[in-house]
Amino acid sequence: MPIDTAALLGWFDTEERDLPWRRPGVSAWQILMSEIMLQQTPVSRVAPIWQQWVERWPVPSKMAASSQADVLRAWGKLGYPRRALRLHECAGVLAAEHGDVVPRDVETLLGLPGIGAYTARAVACFAYGQRVPVVDTNVRRVVARAVHGAAEPGNPSTTRDLADVEAVLPRTRARAARYSAALMELGALICTAKNPACLLCPLPECSWIEAGRPAHTGPAKKVQKFAGTDRQVRGKLMSVLRDSDGPVERATLDTVWLSDPGQRDRALDSLLVDGLIEQTASGLFALAGEG
Repeated sequence: MPIDTAALLGWFDTEERDLPWRRPGVSAWQILMSEIMLQQTPVSRVAPIWQQWVERWPVPSKMAASSQADVLRAWGKLGYPRRALRLHECAGVLAAEHGDVVPRDVETLLGLPGIGAYTARAVACFAYGQRVPVVDTNVRRVVARAVHGAAEPGNPSTTRDLADVEAVLPRTRARAARYSAALMELGALICTAKNPACLLCPLPECSWIEAGRPAHTGPAKKVQKFAGTDRQVRGKLMSVLRDSDGPVERATLDTVWLSDPGQRDRALDSLLVDGLIEQTASGLFALAGEG
């Protein structure tokens, strides 16, 4: 079943959220920063940090001139700080090889550090209005329900997912770019994973509704916990280094997780391997670029 383009765009015209990276005058670089930040992180946490980054690093060369440690400190507690390091690396490439401008085409974007299939298409679409399928979790869920009549999408498949969204995109470039944003918004606000607000859905037809809203028959999704995980310990270790003025002694880091020294040591080693922190010649620990 096709998705009613006019109904979706009409709804989006009145219900679109006023997100800062959607406002006029926002550059492709600033949209790229927002897309990296928004990966696995809620809008409410990203918005204030993004605004600070726009003011501090309005163009890639400004970020490239800053140290890795500066970027990691500014990243704060957004989580998954490797994203910050990759963005810093990407800024250097954009400044040195692309005239401080984010490329327009997907293939060139895919060649940049830290830019994957979703981010490349999102930037091409939302920054430059390109007609390219943009597929995130929300889009996959809307297509699964409205088009295929399934409660949840199957396992991700880049080829299948891109083909599914390509099939429902309007043919004209201008409508396609706005349609992509609207489809994502519908999944974020109405067609949610839990308790979808079907009575508020603007689509006049939905295969899942017509099928009687069949329950998901596949394996239940595992809830990703945070408390007590290596991720939590890594975050605590990073917080100590972000809050310090320079390298710290090992004893300072040891105090952040006393319940399981083995887990703490494993987390510390993983931060070193990921290049997020460094060890100085004298045995102190510091953020990347500060050792």
